[in-house]
Amino acid sequence: MDNLLNFYKTLPKVELHRHLEGSLRLDTLQEIARLHRMRIPGGRGALGRLVQVQQRDPGNHDHFLAKFSTLRKFFLSPEIIQRVTREAVQDAARDNVRYLELRFTPRALSLARDFPLGEVMDWVCESAQQAAREYGILVRLIASVNRHESPSLAEQVACLAAARITAGILGLDLAGNEAGYSAEPFAGIIKEAYQSGLKLTVHAGEWSGADSVGEALLCLNVDRIGHGVRIIEDPRILSLARERGAAFEVCVTSNFQTGVIPAREVHPVMSMVRAGLNVTVCTDNPSISQATLSDEYRRVCEDLEMGSTLLKERILSAARAGFLPEAEREKLVAGLQREWGL
Repeated sequence: MDNLLNFYKTLPKVELHRHLEGSLRLDTLQEIARLHRMRIPGGRGALGRLVQVQQRDPGNHDHFLAKFSTLRKFFLSPEIIQRVTREAVQDAARDNVRYLELRFTPRALSLARDFPLGEVMDWVCESAQQAAREYGILVRLIASVNRHESPSLAEQVACLAAARITAGILGLDLAGNEAGYSAEPFAGIIKEAYQSGLKLTVHAGEWSGADSVGEALLCLNVDRIGHGVRIIEDPRILSLARERGAAFEVCVTSNFQTGVIPAREVHPVMSMVRAGLNVTVCTDNPSISQATLSDEYRRVCEDLEMGSTLLKERILSAARAGFLPEAEREKLVAGLQREWGL
C-alpha cells in the first residue's frame, strides 16, 4: 500500500482545473481568524466544518457552495491574497504538479474590502509567478467569472485579464450554475476575450445536463469544458465533443461532494474515456474537498479501474490541452515523455 501511495505522490502531474478560492490551508485560515479577531459561528474550532467537506456531509451543491460564503470573508488584505496564492502554488509543487493552471475569481477576492479588481489580479499574478520560481513549478492563471453575475462585470474582468496576458493570465473561465443561468448573455464577451488572446474554458455538464455542454461548444466555441460529466446523457453532444477534441476537466471527488454523482464508484469518467472523449483528471477545490491531485489519480486508478498506463496518457493529454503557447506546451509534453521513457 505504501508503495502505491508513493507511486501516485511521485508521479509528475498536470492540473488544469483548480480554484484558488478552494485551495486555502485550514491552518492559514485559523491564523487569519485569530489575527483579525474574526467571529466564526461556533468558534474557531468549528472553522474546519465551515470550509471543508466532512465525511458525513450531504452531497449537494448548496452545501458545497456554502463553504465559499465563509472563505470569501478571509480576503482582508493584499498580503493575505498574496499569501494564499503562494501557498496554493507551494501545495501543488509538493504534490509534484509540474504544470498548474490556477483559476481565480477576482470579484470573490475583492468583496471583503472592495478592492479594485485590477489590483487584485496584479497581486495574484505577482505572487503566483514568484512562488512558481521559488518552488520550481510552471504556473499560469485563468480569470473566472460567474453566470449569476452581470455580463458587465464579466466584460470588465475579461478586459483586465487580456491586459495581463504577459503577467501570466492565459485564460477566461465562465463558472457558476448553468442550470439556472444561460451562457448566451456572455457569448459576445467570450468571443472578444478570445480575439484579445485569451483561451477559454467553461463550466458545463455539472449542474445541468448535456445541453449545457452543447451550448458551451456551439454558442461559446470553447476548447475546454470544466467537469462536463453529464455529457454521457446525450450521444449527439458526446459525438460533437469527440469530433472537436474538446478537453474535459474532470473532478471525481468534487462531483461526488456536490451531488452530481451518487457515489464515487459510479463516476462516468471511464465511460467518457471509452467514448473517445479527451479526459483530464483534476481536483477543483483541493482544500474544500480535502483531496490532492495524488488522491484523485489514486481514485481513478483503483476505484474506477483507469490503470497507470491510461492515467499517464491522460496526464499527457492534460499537458497538450494546457493554455501554454505551443512551444512551451510541446516542451512540457516532451519532458513528461522523457521521464516515462516514452
